[in-house]
Amino acid sequence: MTIKKTGDIAAGRLDSAQLACEFADIAPLMNATEAAVAASRCHYCYDAPCVHACPTQIDIPGFIRKIGNGNLKGAARDILSANPLGGMCARVCPTEILCEGACVRNDQDNEPVRIGALQRHATDWAMARGEPLFARAPDTGRRIAVVGAGPAGLACAHRLALSGHRVTIFDAHALPGGLNEYGIAAYKTVDDFAQREVQWLLSVGGIEWRSGAALGRDIDLAELRQQHDAVFLAVGLAGVKAVGIEGEGLVGVEDAIAFIARLRQAKDKSTLPVGRRVVVIGGGNTAVDAAVQSRKLGAESVTMVYRRGVEAMSATWAEREFAQKQGVTIVLCARPLRLIADGDGRHVTGVEFERTREDESHRLIDTGERFAIEADMVLKAIGQKLVADGIDREILALDGGRIVVDAERRTSLAQVWAGGDCAAREGLDLTVQAVQDGKLAADSMDRYFARTAKHAA
Repeated sequence: MTIKKTGDIAAGRLDSAQLACEFADIAPLMNATEAAVAASRCHYCYDAPCVHACPTQIDIPGFIRKIGNGNLKGAARDILSANPLGGMCARVCPTEILCEGACVRNDQDNEPVRIGALQRHATDWAMARGEPLFARAPDTGRRIAVVGAGPAGLACAHRLALSGHRVTIFDAHALPGGLNEYGIAAYKTVDDFAQREVQWLLSVGGIEWRSGAALGRDIDLAELRQQHDAVFLAVGLAGVKAVGIEGEGLVGVEDAIAFIARLRQAKDKSTLPVGRRVVVIGGGNTAVDAAVQSRKLGAESVTMVYRRGVEAMSATWAEREFAQKQGVTIVLCARPLRLIADGDGRHVTGVEFERTREDESHRLIDTGERFAIEADMVLKAIGQKLVADGIDREILALDGGRIVVDAERRTSLAQVWAGGDCAAREGLDLTVQAVQDGKLAADSMDRYFARTAKHAA
């Protein structure tokens, strides 16, 4: 094979056949027999804890019972009525801390029902057949603008369209899907599933998609409010936090989210350059995805470094365990001090860290012990932030860099709702939580339209 180098960053470390194996589906689809056996382990609990653990409140015992009875269409309808992105959530949800983590089988034989795999079994069956599961209500004449085509925006648009409203989704990207399309590891969503799921969702009708439309550049919030009956902001967290240390502009230093997006959009992964020695700074799912995919592209050593202990990492135990099985080394309790440059002062050659510890108040304290890790590629994954272009911060209240919303996802601005990662609300920043935000906002809009129609009458 031919390796094209830029310093120690190179494309083509593995050939196409090796890459196909590395990026194959990590959780292949169940067959009918496997699904029936898995479904038979469910106790169909009354007031099931797995349902309460699911942010979208899917009737899990109900859809599993239908799978056991061979009614896959009914199972898919149960799932997708509660979560229109149920196929993607079955692939990326941290089920180990949500539904499967709450399963009563954990207390019996330490093995939960395979809820995520069963959910994927039913939703993939339905989408492969393209059968209509839902019918759109008669047109209401209401028009809603959804800004952002990620999970929150798509879920909101789908629910509003089912109610008969007309929705226009605006998004800055070329493709809809948000992080599902651009920010999730390729091995979790193979065969262009993110786009296939979006096309199924849009097929309900009443939803128009406009690409290349960025808030503050191509569209204006004030104009959207004037031209629509309601606006839903689902702009995500498009900005990337800087580490704020010396050497951040060196060649070989990159934001992890940009690295993942480039990988997801690549038609040929053998053309993607990756370092021989990669260091990933961060302890969340993005850090894990970047680290694992660096290994899968052929990096010889990948080290993920987090400033606190394992209990503070936002990546779940399953994600951490998977990363380590893929050959990623995890270093805890170390914060980056500076990025080390080569003799020309252009390329990164390593990262200097300082050991840390927490005091009784969980404040981070430097110990004075320093060490360095060699690296020709450094990926930063310390979090993202709201890009507030096009948002009038004098009118739209923000808290901690996110949009303030109430329980119904209403903002401080009349006729404007917000959800997903851009919203300051309870809950984890997960795909499934973003879907629930979109549902709550859509239902709130419906109630608002009903009230305004009653008053007008």
